[in-house]
Amino acid sequence: MSTLALAPSAIDFARSPAKLKALSPTAIRAFKDIAAHWKLAPIEQRILLGVLPQSTYTKYMRDPDSALLSYDTLQRISMLLGIFKAINILLPDAQLADAWIGRPNTHPLFKGKSAKELLLDGSFESLAAVRAYLDAERGW
Repeated sequence: MSTLALAPSAIDFARSPAKLKALSPTAIRAFKDIAAHWKLAPIEQRILLGVLPQSTYTKYMRDPDSALLSYDTLQRISMLLGIFKAINILLPDAQLADAWIGRPNTHPLFKGKSAKELLLDGSFESLAAVRAYLDAERGW
C-alpha cells in the first residue's frame, strides 16, 4: 500500500468534527442575516438548511456557538451565501436585492416561480442551479 493512500484527503479534513465545529457558529450567524434580509419563516429556514429538526434549529438560532452543522448543511449555507452575494452584486439597491428572491421569474429555470419557491423544494440541486444562474448573469 502506498503512503499516499494513507494521507487524509481534503474532503476528510473538511468533514472533520473539529473543522465543522469551527465553521458552524459563523455559518449560522451568516445564515440568520440572510434569512432576515429575505424574510424567511422558520420552516423555510429549516428547509433551506436541509430540514433540520425543530429542536436543533431552535437551539442553533438561539445560541450559534452551540452549533455543530453537518458538512451538507455547511455546503447549503455556502450556496446561499453565494446566491445572496450574486443578487446583491446584480442589484446594488438593497431593497430590490432582498425582494428579488420572492419575485416570479420568467427564466426557464424558474418556470414562472420565484427563486425562493425553487429553493424551497429542499434539494441541493436547486441551490446549485440558482447559484449557477446568478453566476452566469454576473458573467462568471
